[in-house]
Amino acid sequence: MDTGHHESMSLREGIDRMVDRAALAIGLNPETANVIQSCNAVIQLKFPVCIDSKVEVFTGWWAIHSAHRLPAKGGLRFAPVVSQDETEGLAALMSYKCAIADVPFGGAKGGLLINPGNYTEEQLREIVRQFTIELARRDFINPATNVPAPDLGTSAREMAWIADTYKTLFPDDLNRDACVTGKPLERGGVAGRTEATGKGVQYALQEFFRHADLVAGAGLRDGLASQRIVIQGLGNVGYHTAKYLAEEDGCSIVAIIEHDGVVVNDNGLNVHDVRQYLAETGGLKGFTGGGYSTQGELALEMECDILIPAALESQIHAGNAMRIQTKLIVEAANGPITYQADEILRERGITILPDIYVNAGGVTVSYFEWTRNLSHMRFGRLQRRLDELRGSNYLSALETLTEKEVPDKLRREIMRGANELDLIRSGLDDTMRMAFRDILDMLRNNAHINDYRTAAYAIAINKLAQSYYELGLAVRKDS
Repeated sequence: MDTGHHESMSLREGIDRMVDRAALAIGLNPETANVIQSCNAVIQLKFPVCIDSKVEVFTGWWAIHSAHRLPAKGGLRFAPVVSQDETEGLAALMSYKCAIADVPFGGAKGGLLINPGNYTEEQLREIVRQFTIELARRDFINPATNVPAPDLGTSAREMAWIADTYKTLFPDDLNRDACVTGKPLERGGVAGRTEATGKGVQYALQEFFRHADLVAGAGLRDGLASQRIVIQGLGNVGYHTAKYLAEEDGCSIVAIIEHDGVVVNDNGLNVHDVRQYLAETGGLKGFTGGGYSTQGELALEMECDILIPAALESQIHAGNAMRIQTKLIVEAANGPITYQADEILRERGITILPDIYVNAGGVTVSYFEWTRNLSHMRFGRLQRRLDELRGSNYLSALETLTEKEVPDKLRREIMRGANELDLIRSGLDDTMRMAFRDILDMLRNNAHINDYRTAAYAIAINKLAQSYYELGLAVRKDS
């Protein structure tokens, strides 16, 4: 995929420019904006690991953008393109994302400069274990201060290794399971965490389509089910986004872009089949359920209703922004649109739902997992049977009053108490709905704001500013 080296501005610089734009729109004191933009702390680690009788030195980073709330929360990325600037920029995005979603975390990000595909599982486990030890020695991992989560190149497997290493280092820490989120279910994880970001993208789109005026304003037809969608990236986020939109909302996924090209089917692709083929072969070439082309970058410019970049940052840039032919871009990835491209797309009238809102599902459910680990109790344990009893009493009263029996299917549904997955998805749905409505209120009530990204950043930096005012770390403009 295109890495976006068409512009001199880095990811972090682009994010700072977006903050500047929002700060100007709400009249925020420039000094306060500067405090908000600053990365609080960043550590670079170089550590040796013995691989097949040969010592290799690995480089990793952990950046804390803001500790106005603790712990600082962020994904841990394993990739051959990780850098300090990228890590700091993504940490800033996490701060703003948590503020938008009303998650009481500061923003952080971790990265390890590595291609995971070059190592065996046993070798990766040792690398992760040593990285965790290095972070723990400097107190850059702790349930109360710094809590990693999965990101590009990592999964529940790596989070389990981190948790196990932390447990070995700090066996007396009662809350040790909360040192990391995105863990397997049997290791303290929660149902729904793996697909949380993709599910959050779905909820964001569902909320957008509840507002007929916004849908019409974007030039789209009514109803999510009628939309033709192009997805870039079929990793964890892209796959679950595409899967839920196709299977539950009836959307037509007409193109899926991956590292080796694109498959296209105007009648809609079978997302599960594409994902399975990709897992088995490592690419899209040869997939028979759609037409294949090596021109994945050009597929971003396909005519469609909704374009969902769910891969790497800077995929839509100044070099291709004028050729984008969609009505709505939904940023499922972090920073997929550069600052310059954002300016171009706004001028062209293309609607963008920004990453700091759209992909907040992951950190939201991470928050649920963290609180569950601290409480040492699964969600639903106290109220599930009470819900069932209430449902049973309701049914008895209904049947007595009507003198009719409720059908068995409806009876089972009414009497079923909410399980952990039900409660987590309910909380995630509520978070995405409320966050969108906050963004919409900001957009409608501020004459200087005319796009969702600026509205979202305005909300985020205003919340951070309030925290800094309360801590005495910033001065109000009118003081």
